[in-house]
Amino acid sequence: MTRPTSTGCVAVAAAVAAISCGVTLAQTPATTAQSAPTDAELIASAESAAPANVGKHATIVAMGADGKMRTLRKGTNNFTCMPDDPETPGPDPMCMDPAAMEWLHAYLAHSPPPAGKVGFMYMLAGGTDASNTDPYATKPTPSSHWIQTGPHVMIVGADPGFYDAYPKSADPDTSVPYVMWAGTPYQHLMAPVKASGHAQARKTTAAAAAVAGSNAAK
Repeated sequence: MTRPTSTGCVAVAAAVAAISCGVTLAQTPATTAQSAPTDAELIASAESAAPANVGKHATIVAMGADGKMRTLRKGTNNFTCMPDDPETPGPDPMCMDPAAMEWLHAYLAHSPPPAGKVGFMYMLAGGTDASNTDPYATKPTPSSHWIQTGPHVMIVGADPGFYDAYPKSADPDTSVPYVMWAGTPYQHLMAPVKASGHAQARKTTAAAAAVAGSNAAK
């Protein structure tokens, strides 16, 4: 999981209903017009979080320059995707189902996640480095167990017994499924995936979006 600060989410949502994050969302608005990506680029980034057949039909939301969430595209499936947060070290767009958005909203509000609702998230472009033990850590410390994550999917909101079947080491082998934030209300399964084909498709999509944005500006 990643983007765990109050100004950034693990991802998602304040909006979406905050889209989850109803509190403050994961994305930091661009500070200048020159640095602001086009809507086409934001959509391409958001779609890259999930398989093509999921991302292209998902609702896309992003943080506007005014700090408010806006919908860039209304989707036709139950997934909502958010683009990469440029303020974080690595690429971390994410795409989630309704239950996952509720879970994230609870996380940002420091409240208990909804019981009996198992959520699923895609982060096929990878994720920002984060503490594997502290859900609200904002920077590495000698005891924060900071880790690096590649392309992965997440299962949130499951019963504790589900997570007991997976490794809960503070310093896990991130090449296999493991539990992040074990023992907290926000523990969740991190499952690495291979994304070689997806990565190439993402580059193609991003390139097309850049061309579209350039043409639109002419």
